[in-house]
Amino acid sequence: MKAFKSFTGLVCPLDRANVDTDAIIPKQFLKSIKRSGFGPYLFDEWRYADFGEPGMDCSTRPLKKDFVLNQPRYQGAQVLLARDNFGCGSSREHAPWAIENYGFQVVIAPSFADIFFSNCYKNGLLPIVLPAATVDKLFKECEANEGYRLAVDLESQKVTTPSGESFAFDITPHRKHCLLNGLDEIGLTLQHADEIKAFEAKHKATQPWLFA
Repeated sequence: MKAFKSFTGLVCPLDRANVDTDAIIPKQFLKSIKRSGFGPYLFDEWRYADFGEPGMDCSTRPLKKDFVLNQPRYQGAQVLLARDNFGCGSSREHAPWAIENYGFQVVIAPSFADIFFSNCYKNGLLPIVLPAATVDKLFKECEANEGYRLAVDLESQKVTTPSGESFAFDITPHRKHCLLNGLDEIGLTLQHADEIKAFEAKHKATQPWLFA
């Protein structure tokens, strides 16, 4: 998993509440568990005018031009701005995969569905909770200013606007450590590889009949 430090990224405003995981990545794309290649299908039913299937060449598909991800000013966005209860619905881990595969590194919203929120951290995506009034302010500034960017610093736990206004966000020390060091659950376990090998060797020596 890629380490997360700090960056300044273009913001894309998704002005919808209760965005569920089936909207983020529709069910037909759950056949694959490769954790990659889902970016072109992010918000598939909202982005495209046809029905999406795994393996389709999305470069030739008809677009819904009024959808925010299809607007030229938001191409290359790395910060997704959303409304309340983002990521509700089923617990599919494909949802943060698709968001991260598309190129987003941060999702900012007033609230998130619990399982989606947890899955983001496990896959190198930073979900930031800010007060609804603050999020509303960011929506207005983003829509009024083309090329609107936010600076996100995980170390100091701050989001900073182009005008220099900063907003603090909370994150547990454990999750912060994992993101800063690019550690998923497997990576955390492998940090104790020597202890694991020593335990296995001792276990085999003291109870060899288990390994016959």
